[in-house]
Amino acid sequence: MEKSSKRWRFVILLVVLGICLAFLRPTINWYFRTAEADQKLALLSLEKIKEYSVQQAAKDVKALEADVAANPGSELGEKYAWLLKPAKNNFKEYKKSVPEPLTLGAAMASFSLGRVAKTDDEKKDVASSIHQKLLEVRQEYYREKVLADKKNYTNSVKLGLDLSGGMNIIVRADLDAAVKNNKQSVDASGGEAAFKARAMEQAIETLKSRIDRFGLTEPVIRQQGEDRVYIEIPGAEQSDAINTIIMGKGILNFRLVDEEATNKFQQFYYSNPEATFDENGKLLDPAIVPEDVEILGYYTKDSYGLDEFLQYMAVKKEIALDGRYVKSADVSRDQMGKTGVDFTLDSEGAEIFADFTGAHVGERLCVISDNKIKSAATIKTKIAGGQVRIDGFGLEEAQNLQKVLQTAWLEVPLSVESQQVIGAELGEQTIRAGLMALAIGLIAIFVFMLLYYKGAGINAIVAQVLNLYMLFAVLSAFNLTLTLPSIAGMILTVGMAVDANVIIFERIKEELRMGKSRGAAIDAGFDGAFWAIMDSNITTFIAAMFLSQLGTGSIQGFAVSLAIGVASSVFTALFVSRLMFDVGTEAFKKKTTSISWRVK
Repeated sequence: MEKSSKRWRFVILLVVLGICLAFLRPTINWYFRTAEADQKLALLSLEKIKEYSVQQAAKDVKALEADVAANPGSELGEKYAWLLKPAKNNFKEYKKSVPEPLTLGAAMASFSLGRVAKTDDEKKDVASSIHQKLLEVRQEYYREKVLADKKNYTNSVKLGLDLSGGMNIIVRADLDAAVKNNKQSVDASGGEAAFKARAMEQAIETLKSRIDRFGLTEPVIRQQGEDRVYIEIPGAEQSDAINTIIMGKGILNFRLVDEEATNKFQQFYYSNPEATFDENGKLLDPAIVPEDVEILGYYTKDSYGLDEFLQYMAVKKEIALDGRYVKSADVSRDQMGKTGVDFTLDSEGAEIFADFTGAHVGERLCVISDNKIKSAATIKTKIAGGQVRIDGFGLEEAQNLQKVLQTAWLEVPLSVESQQVIGAELGEQTIRAGLMALAIGLIAIFVFMLLYYKGAGINAIVAQVLNLYMLFAVLSAFNLTLTLPSIAGMILTVGMAVDANVIIFERIKEELRMGKSRGAAIDAGFDGAFWAIMDSNITTFIAAMFLSQLGTGSIQGFAVSLAIGVASSVFTALFVSRLMFDVGTEAFKKKTTSISWRVK
C-alpha cells in the first residue's frame, strides 16, 4: 500500500511538471525560439502586420514569376519550398499526378488547372488569376507565422514597463454618466450592475479597436477596479496619439443606399481609379454623384481581424435613424439555423424606424460606423415594434456587427486619469541587476545547503529549482507581467522555501539523534514540521492575497509573485522533497541519511 502511494505521488509530480511545461511553452517559444526581428514584427499592430505580409508576399511572387520566366524547368529548391504543398494540393484536387521532379513552371501552372485559355484576353485572365492565388498563398504563410509569434507573446510572461520601457495610461470610464444617459438601456440590461459590467466590456473593446487601428504596438489593456481601464503600450512615447484615440468617439447611424448612384460611380471608378479621389479620400469631382449622396466604403473583417475594404457605395446623406436609439444588440440563430443580429430600439426610435421602413420596402439600408459601411441589408417589410433583425451573416460577421451596434447604446465617457512614460534603458539595467541578484542568491543558498546538510542539501536544491520552474509556469499560465517588484517577490520566495527545508531537516536530525532508522526519522521529521511550515506560509499567503486585492501597481505585482511562490514552495518542500527521500529509502535501499556532519 505504501509503495503504491509513493508511485502515485511520483505520477502526480510528473503530471504537475508536464502541465507546467505546457504553460511555459509560449514563454520559451517567445524568449528563446523567436528571433529578435520576428519579435519586433509580432509586436506591431494588426494593421502593420497585414501591411508587412502583403508587401513581402508581393515581393516573393514577383521574384518567383521572374525566375519562372527565366528558367521554368528548374526545380523548386529551398527558396520556393513554400510552393510545394499548395502545388501538390492543386494536382490532387484535379486528380493529376505530381510531376517528378516538380519544376517551377509546373508548380506555377498547377494554379490554372481546369482552365483553358484560347484568346489573348483569356490568357491574361488566367495569368492574373495565378498571380492572385500565389499572392494569397504567400501572404497566408507570413500572416500565420507572425500571428503565431504574436500568440506566443500574448500567452507568455511579459516584462513590465519598468523592465521593457514604454507608456502606461489609466483611463476612467464615467459609468454614472452612462447610467444617467441610458436609463432605458439600464432596465433592458437587467439592472444597473449588469449595465455597468457590459458598458465596461464595450469600453475596453472600443479602446482595443481604436489603438490597434491607429497602428500602435501590441498593447496590454485590462479592467482595473470597477470603472478604470489600465493600458500598457511598450516601446516609443506616443502620448499625443493615445490621447487622440481615447477621446475620439465613433458615430453610428442607418442610411439608405442609392443604387443608381452606386452603379454609376462604380463604372466611373473602375474606368478612372487614379482620378477619383485626392490624397485625403475626397472626390476630385463631386459632380459625379448627386448632391444628396456621399461615397463610403463597405468593409468586412478579414483574416487578420481588421476591416477589409470590399467596394464603394453611394449612400444618402440623410440619416434614417441615429444610433442613440439602439438599446441592446445580440447575436442569435433563427429556426432555419441562420445567424443574425437582433437589436432593440427605444419607443421613439421604433416609431421613426417603422415609418421609414414602411416607406422604403425593397431598398437597402446601411449600418454605418465611423464612416464605414458595416452592413447593407434589404428592407423586406415594414418593421414595427422596435425589434429589428438583420441576417445573412456568418457567426463572426454577426458578432462584429453586434459590437458596432453596441457602440451606439453603450456610450461611456472616457477620460485619461494618469499617464506615465518610462525609458527602456533603466529596464535593461534592472533586468541584469535582478537576474544577477537572483543568481547570486540561489548559488549562495545552494552552496550553504550542500556544505551544511550534505546529501540532503541536494533535495533542497532540486526543490528550489522546481519552485522557480512552477512559479514561472503559473505566471505564464495567467499571462501575468514580470516587474521589478515581482522579481523581489521571487527572491523573497527563494529564502522562504529554504526555511521550510531547514525546518524539515532539523526535525529529521532530531529524530536521528533519538536513534530512529532512516525511514522512521524521515516520516517523523516531515510530520513534525508539517504544521509549522503550513502555519507560517498560510499567514504569508493570506497577507499576499490581501495585498494583491487592495494594492495597485508595483505592490500588486510583488504580492502576486509572493502568493504564487508561497504555494509552490510548500508543494516542493513537503511533496517533492519527501518523495526524493522516500525514493532513496525504497529504491536505493539507503540505511543512513546524509544530512549532517555529526549525525548519521
